[in-house]
Amino acid sequence: MATAEELRERYRIERDKRLRSDGNDQYVEPTGRYAHFVDDIWTAPVPRDPCTDEIEVAIIGAGFAGLVTGARLKQAGVDDVRLIDGAGDVGGVWYWNRYPGAMCDTAAMIYLPLLEETGHMPSQKYTMAPEIFEHAQRIATTFGLYEHALFSTSVTSLEWDESASRWIIHTDRGDALRARFVTMGTGPLHRPKLPGVPGIETFEGHAFHTSRWDYDHTGGSPTDGRLVGLADRRVGIIGTGATAVQCIPHLARSAGELFVLQRTPSSIDVRNNRPIDPEWFATLRPGWQDEWRMNFTVLQTGGFVDTDLVQDGWTDISQRIRDRIVAGIQSGEIEDVGPEAFRYAYEASDDEKMEEIRARVESIVADPVTAEALKPWYRQLCKRPCFHDDYLQAFNLPNVHLVDTDGRGVERIDATGVWVAGEHIDLDCLIFASGFEVGTDHSRRAGFETIGRDGQTLTERWADGMQSLHGIHVRGFPNLFILGPTQGANLISNITHNLVEAAATIATTIAHGRTLGAQEIEVTPEAEAAWVELIDTHPGTIFGDTECTPGYYNGEGREATRRDRRNSSGYPLGAVAYFEYIDAWRSSGEFAGLEFRP
Repeated sequence: MATAEELRERYRIERDKRLRSDGNDQYVEPTGRYAHFVDDIWTAPVPRDPCTDEIEVAIIGAGFAGLVTGARLKQAGVDDVRLIDGAGDVGGVWYWNRYPGAMCDTAAMIYLPLLEETGHMPSQKYTMAPEIFEHAQRIATTFGLYEHALFSTSVTSLEWDESASRWIIHTDRGDALRARFVTMGTGPLHRPKLPGVPGIETFEGHAFHTSRWDYDHTGGSPTDGRLVGLADRRVGIIGTGATAVQCIPHLARSAGELFVLQRTPSSIDVRNNRPIDPEWFATLRPGWQDEWRMNFTVLQTGGFVDTDLVQDGWTDISQRIRDRIVAGIQSGEIEDVGPEAFRYAYEASDDEKMEEIRARVESIVADPVTAEALKPWYRQLCKRPCFHDDYLQAFNLPNVHLVDTDGRGVERIDATGVWVAGEHIDLDCLIFASGFEVGTDHSRRAGFETIGRDGQTLTERWADGMQSLHGIHVRGFPNLFILGPTQGANLISNITHNLVEAAATIATTIAHGRTLGAQEIEVTPEAEAAWVELIDTHPGTIFGDTECTPGYYNGEGREATRRDRRNSSGYPLGAVAYFEYIDAWRSSGEFAGLEFRP
């Protein structure tokens, strides 16, 4: 095993290879010949007349954020709610992601919201995308959220009407809706992005983005990974993140030849998926899902509990950290369990874990050169960890070629293929597994501008970074509620836990406002300023920038500004403390920091 100093130096070298001055700007929007990548290929819009209704709550975004909010509102007695989404159905990212092998890398028992409320038992520890999509539909059906929903409908503007205390919502279907309250759960994972490789639009072969998988070309289906249409094709895929890790095994088994174009390898841990036992599931007591979610969150963020209920790769490193601290205390090596002790335990545990990850590559991949190129040289949480039991094995197939670019990426694309290190690779089909926009302006990701009091846009309001109370309320934008992890718990390992808590908070707040007969609910300037000041004290990562390869977790390696930190930080005391805080805040009935105006 390499020494800690040797690892730091290797991490720094690998990071420096991949640093780029353009940061997020290295990615481009799908335009020109790729403009259709943003279109809905799964559902044809149904013609309808424009709507001009007045509604109590408009929910923009019908992914899990919108669905859980709608469910909690219905439970709170607010029946007049309407989902609005550009997709043809509910599901959000699980509506768009139908590529072969798509599944969640967070355990279903904590990831799928409202399992108890819908009476659903996940089929496996990690569920496949079709089952997750079905669960989204189940939530909509259970809580009557399909009624009056507007699908295949994209919001084009959202504007506050001061004279009437209503939001005016315009859409691309000619709608002009009036809503008393609006919730926005547009999420970060729905707008495809492409690598800004020179010549990308010159490719004359078949090309598509993984979020718009072209089964007409590849054969197969979301439930059938036999991509028979690729049997005689030379296929290239750009990207080796979570999406590529899941679809590459299917491409490997199906394509005539597969070229995996790698800039940075992912960390691939064991998934060890297995069915859920119905008899065991039936023994769970009411309230079990809240217990499981918090158990996972405590463990994943370094806390102590008696039992690890989820037992996965996310909690593994946290267990190692705790074990090291306990051992240090018992041996007398650690006298003060403070930041320095935690940092020591974290670094030692991460070094150990990543050495195991790299050793696993070596034990599975037969060709030593390929194995070496597939080893990740960075800390595990610098990029989203991946878990898979077939990905590394795919590189043992004779038709699969790893094209490692040593951190530089594809040089250029031409009509017949790609260029890497001065060599041309002929391709019939090029697949972009380049993910979704993260870190761009909120209005760009949402696809519309939000105009608040006195004509101020949300983009203008957040020019110096996000400003909010709890990541939900924004001064100057009354009756608007934003759902997401930022400036809240910021729990990235289980996004839906953030959404469940935010939805409960929003539903409770709106129900209280209705009881008071309030026309407007708005955060006070003092409360917002105090919350932003608190967010500004967030310590950031516990490891140095030199140990992280660039990625969307760290702004593509660009030095973080105050704006960046405000757009990505959470509650400084951590996710567990935030969830406990926000539960006490909404349960108190005081709604401190909000104004309820008649």
